[in-house]
Amino acid sequence: MKSSSLMFALLSVVVSVVILCVTQWIYKWRKPKCKGKLPPGSMGFPLLGETIQFFAPYKANNISPFITKKMERYGSIFKTHLVGHRLIISTDAGFNSFIFQQEGKLFQCCYPKSFSEIAGRESIVSAGGFLHKYLRNLVMNLVGNESMKQKLIPKVEKMVCEHLQSWCGQASIELREAVTKMAFSFGAKILLSYSESKSSKNLRKAYADFQRGLISFPLNIPGTAYWKCLQGRKKAVEIIKSILEERCATPRKRQEKDFLDLVIEEIKKNGSLMTEAMALDLLFVLVFAAFETTSITLTLAVKNVCEHPKVLEELIKEHEAILRNRKNIESGITWQEYKSMNFTHAVIHETVRLANIVPGIFRKVLKDVDIKGYTIPAGWIVMVCPPAVHMNPKQYDDPFTFNPWRWQGQELHAGSQKFMGFGGGSRLCAGAEFSKMQMAIFLHHLVTKYRWRVIKGGDIIRIPAVMFPNGFHIQILEKNIQKDATTTESRETV
Repeated sequence: MKSSSLMFALLSVVVSVVILCVTQWIYKWRKPKCKGKLPPGSMGFPLLGETIQFFAPYKANNISPFITKKMERYGSIFKTHLVGHRLIISTDAGFNSFIFQQEGKLFQCCYPKSFSEIAGRESIVSAGGFLHKYLRNLVMNLVGNESMKQKLIPKVEKMVCEHLQSWCGQASIELREAVTKMAFSFGAKILLSYSESKSSKNLRKAYADFQRGLISFPLNIPGTAYWKCLQGRKKAVEIIKSILEERCATPRKRQEKDFLDLVIEEIKKNGSLMTEAMALDLLFVLVFAAFETTSITLTLAVKNVCEHPKVLEELIKEHEAILRNRKNIESGITWQEYKSMNFTHAVIHETVRLANIVPGIFRKVLKDVDIKGYTIPAGWIVMVCPPAVHMNPKQYDDPFTFNPWRWQGQELHAGSQKFMGFGGGSRLCAGAEFSKMQMAIFLHHLVTKYRWRVIKGGDIIRIPAVMFPNGFHIQILEKNIQKDATTTESRETV
């Protein structure tokens, strides 16, 4: 009897200790230590945090309901816990600008572990300091202004013309998929000289598998979207590695050199920073960047033009003027013509602002930072939230409306305090101008040579990436050919 009582007493003590430990752990989770005053907010459930709420899908051009509710309750700077990390989310334009200005001093690029596994631990996305500058300079050799002027404009124009002509007259094309295929084939060609029709390795399918789980809950268990994403990445890297090895074994003639050749030269240099692992991560990310954001933004640009006839009218006016001013109407687009497309640049800029393709930009806090009466401890991660700035009525009049004229007379910088569509600071997207150039050339040929009809789709959801759940199906016809649509579902003709 005494033995039973003793066991019961010991068990009670153990249970009490466990409850006390769990209670303390939960308290520490909800009330993290800080030398000053942490920004307000909620840390959500232990371990899970508020990840599920953050990834909940939502519709149309808007700010995430998760972010909106937090801003209404806590203000422009608040704490949370996402994908295993304690975060401070900033929707404050001034603080965001300060973060970019203090790159390498108070803050450094740092993405959640799950994202680093996707992008690659040695990719340009994850690199910092001198290494990032080194990799960025390599990329600028490919897509910088001089390269665009001398090499890329005619190549992009040829690619655009070929694809538009191949789509012309079809009963319907799903524009997002068609533009993705176009941008992928071009990006893979200039980077790796990869051609889907000439290769037995299906690189685009590997990226498609990767892409489907890119924005998903980071649960690496077979069958989950995140696991499938990592498997797609693995397949893509294996294919790129095989291309690299084949190229090393059989070097090409100088006049045929592409970006891969430049990377191989860097690997072989004495004392070079470039390793094979770094090269593979760099190439993997660049191929993906070459088609993903451009295809989404260009699809949204065409959709916006469809829905705003006055925008189309102004675009046609601008591009037909370019054709009239040419000595030879059949000659290709020049750098000067591209830079003169002021309204087109405004359309692209406004589309990027509303697209909000980048839901968050992450920086690790290197030293305690005091801001607006709060302290952000060293070691925490700050997530800059571009959508909250782009949709802020204090920054933009009627921010949810597509209005390219709002940029009239302004210098359209790729990054500024109130525009972060391409990132900001020293880590501003290296391919921003190249991406805009591709879209401008596409719009030039679309509005001068073709008319198009929306067949179906066009609805948008965000998770938080932009998705077209029903696609965006259009029919493209030459301007001088009169044909009826082959479906009764047609809604409008442009």
